[in-house]
Amino acid sequence: MAKFGKWIGAGLGFVLGGGPIGALLGFMIGSAFDTPTGNQTMPGGDPTMRPTGRGDFLCSLVVLATALMKADDKVLRSELEYVKGFFRQNFGPEGEREALAMIKELLSKTIAVDEVCTQIRFNMTHDARVQLLYFLFGIAKADGNICENEIRLLDNIANLLGINEASYRSVKAMFYDDLNSAYSILGVSKEATNEEIKKAYRKMAIENHPDKVGYMGEDIRKAAEEKFSKINQAYEQIKKQRGMN
Repeated sequence: MAKFGKWIGAGLGFVLGGGPIGALLGFMIGSAFDTPTGNQTMPGGDPTMRPTGRGDFLCSLVVLATALMKADDKVLRSELEYVKGFFRQNFGPEGEREALAMIKELLSKTIAVDEVCTQIRFNMTHDARVQLLYFLFGIAKADGNICENEIRLLDNIANLLGINEASYRSVKAMFYDDLNSAYSILGVSKEATNEEIKKAYRKMAIENHPDKVGYMGEDIRKAAEEKFSKINQAYEQIKKQRGMN
C-alpha cells in the first residue's frame, strides 16, 4: 500500500471522511498515512464538519488533473511528462513523486467528475476552488495547446465547482496572450472607462491575493502568486495601451 508523505499527508480533512475522492484514493488511505499536522481549518467553515486542509486540496488537484489527462481517451507519455513537470515546478521533487504515484493508480480507475466536484464544492472555499481551476488550466496548457475535449471538461468542472462566471472567464483568459484577454482577466469590456478598469483591478487583486489560500501551505501560496501576477500584467498592458497613469 502506498504511503502518504508530508506533501499529501499533512492536512487531510474531508478526504478522510469518505465520499468519491476518498473512495478513489482508498488504496492510500487507512493506517498507512502520516498523522495530519498543521493548520487544517477552512476559513469560515462549519466547525461540525471535517476541516479542509492542504492535503484535501492536493488530492483534489491530482484527481481532477488525472481526469483532465484522460479527457481525450488517451494518455500520452508527453502529457505525463508535462504533468510531472508541473508538479515538480510548483511543489518540488516530493510533490512530483507523490503526485505521479497517485496518478498512475488513478489512470486505471473511472473518475466520476461530477461527484468529485460536488464533494469539493461543499468542502472548499471559493478562493481555493478558483486556484484549483487555475492549476488545471495550467496543466491543460502545458503542452502548448488546450484541446476541445479539455475545454469542455474544464467548462464542466468550473460549473460543477460552483465557480462564478466572472472568475471562470478571468482564469481562462490568463492562458491566452492578447489584449482582449487582458480585459477578460479583469472582468471588464474594452468599452470600460479608465475608472471602471481601475476599480475592476482593485477588486480582482483583493479577490485573488495569494494570502487567500495561504492557510493551505507556503508552496500553494507561492504557486498562487503566478495567477496574481497575471492580473497585474493584464492591468499594466491595458494601462500602457490606453496611456493611463
